[in-house]
Amino acid sequence: MTNTGMFFRMLFSAVFRRRSRAVMAVVASLVGAATLFCLAMICIAVPQQMNEEMRAYGANLIVTPTESGADGKNGIDSAMVEHTTEMVAAKGTEKHAAYRYENVRVNAAPYVMAGIDAAEVKNLNHHWVVDGKWPSAGKVLIGRDVADAMGLEVGGRITIGYRASDNASTSAPSDEGAGSANAETEGETSNNTGSQQSANSSTSGQTSGQQTQDGRVSSDIMDTSGTEFRVSGIVDTGGSEDSIIYATNDDVAKLTGTTRGVDVIEYSAGTEDLNALVKSINAMTSMHVKAQPVTKITSSDTRIITMLQTLFWIVSLVVLVLTLVGVGTTISSIVSQRRNEIGLRKALGASSAAIGIEFYVESAMYGLIGGLLGTAIGFGLAQWLCVAVFNRSIGFNWWLAAGSVILASLVAVIASIPPVHRATRIDPAVVLREE
Repeated sequence: MTNTGMFFRMLFSAVFRRRSRAVMAVVASLVGAATLFCLAMICIAVPQQMNEEMRAYGANLIVTPTESGADGKNGIDSAMVEHTTEMVAAKGTEKHAAYRYENVRVNAAPYVMAGIDAAEVKNLNHHWVVDGKWPSAGKVLIGRDVADAMGLEVGGRITIGYRASDNASTSAPSDEGAGSANAETEGETSNNTGSQQSANSSTSGQTSGQQTQDGRVSSDIMDTSGTEFRVSGIVDTGGSEDSIIYATNDDVAKLTGTTRGVDVIEYSAGTEDLNALVKSINAMTSMHVKAQPVTKITSSDTRIITMLQTLFWIVSLVVLVLTLVGVGTTISSIVSQRRNEIGLRKALGASSAAIGIEFYVESAMYGLIGGLLGTAIGFGLAQWLCVAVFNRSIGFNWWLAAGSVILASLVAVIASIPPVHRATRIDPAVVLREE
């Protein structure tokens, strides 16, 4: 029998003679590997899932026209909307919605009307609660505040009037409108920047609506004529969206008698580096648009992911320490039981290095078996958690699995260093005299 064959025969013989201790060492490695692999899989999968979940609550990027370009007066035309959308889509997944804002009158009172593509807005803002249906031709979706102020219900009728004089200074986003976007990006208002900007326009509409003649309020503001629409639904978000009237872009164009670009584009961008995307859009001055991140969404996402990663490192450190203690204690017990055997082998000429290698290989074998079983169990736990919380499955990461098994074996070997060091220092003369 060769030396290698004898080595493995002695190794497996030692393991099977002390099966209970071997099982304890494998279980210690198994628990550590399962916990660490499960946490690692969750830390990889959860940020992606969190990003998608957070983006369901509104846009994380807004684009508005700049005053310096022609688009500052006429809004962002369809070609520029398409070009900007292509830039966002090139960095990852995207959903977007465009808004055209106009100041209108309902019963002589000033309101803000938004021209939208209902399908886009519905796809972007999953958190909107709509009682009824989204707007279609001849029908509008009104905010809860508007409905309460006028006592309207779904199926009711509303007469909306448009005056060019009310929109003379607000037909395009002004510096004041951009200011509202900045306020939004600082997280001081609702996460729907387009709606916040429209609220700003509403204030301007009230100011421009107070026309005077000979020191008195003009009778034009008391004009209640307009176009009649049916209320298809009422939206309730608890934010500034509740004070806006939403209609299709075609209905807004018919009401105003003009066709122009949009005032705000909201994006839910699935890019890992949102700030880089913002810089790339703003760097193209010929586009005459300005991009800004909605930090209320992105900062919340970042804080949660950072907290999760911190928790992962803390728990991982605790698990590693417990695994080291568990495996180290088991190997120490095995060494104590084999003390007489070690002394006899050293008396017969076995070197300390040979004895140490045998114990290290035995420990690595425990770690390897525990790592394989623990990785499989950890993946099952991670899969179950993701399905239970996010209702989505995750794929198996082979590189992470290999790292988990290698780490389990390495931890087992490191844990065995102190007891193996004691084993190699056993004096055979003392052991044999005891016998």
